[in-house]
Amino acid sequence: MSLTNCKTVSRNPRILLFNGTGSSPTDVDAIQNILSSNQMGFELVNSDQVNALDTSELRKYKLLIIPGGNFITMGKSLTIQTTTNVQTAVRQGLNYFGICAGGFLAGDTRNNGFNITNGTQFRFYSAEDKGIRKAIVTVTNADGPTIEHYWEDGPQFSGWGDVVSKYPDGTPATVQGKYGSGFVVLTGVHAEAPESWRKEFHFSTSIENSHRYATKLIKAALEQREMPHF
Repeated sequence: MSLTNCKTVSRNPRILLFNGTGSSPTDVDAIQNILSSNQMGFELVNSDQVNALDTSELRKYKLLIIPGGNFITMGKSLTIQTTTNVQTAVRQGLNYFGICAGGFLAGDTRNNGFNITNGTQFRFYSAEDKGIRKAIVTVTNADGPTIEHYWEDGPQFSGWGDVVSKYPDGTPATVQGKYGSGFVVLTGVHAEAPESWRKEFHFSTSIENSHRYATKLIKAALEQREMPHF
């Protein structure tokens, strides 16, 4: 299949970035900027296009990135066969990076999720229970440093994977793990957040440091590079 709305920076490595129904256009743009600034080749794929890709076509790529947005709408835009194809492709070696909604969609949702987490269903970070929909969260990394990130309706990942970073309440903010031969990285925060998302808050962490962390997560998923974990 030919992807007609592609944007490629370099031929290798090849990354699929989902910009289909339910994805946040601003988040897609932010991820594109991270990829482009690091000379990582990628192609955009919408819901109809990913629905038309079979497992062998998905396996031509090294990494699938599912951005933030509405994971319920995303799941409804995909066919059951597509979610099966993605699950199979990851098991056979396609790597996966899920951000916020993409993290939810990796789990065993009731809305056509990929279930590459061995049946684990994820819940929202506890700020959601307090009526908070977006905030600065200070994330503690397993290798020591803390860093502030933008958070909006994001998940926590109790019950699956190795914990790379924790929210202030101790629940997992970023996790990593294997699903078959594929490497999976999930994060509930938006390290890639653009300045327009951050301007209503006062961050002590610079946007450059946040974006470096986003790059670290993407490269870890792409290269199956295990990060320090608790």
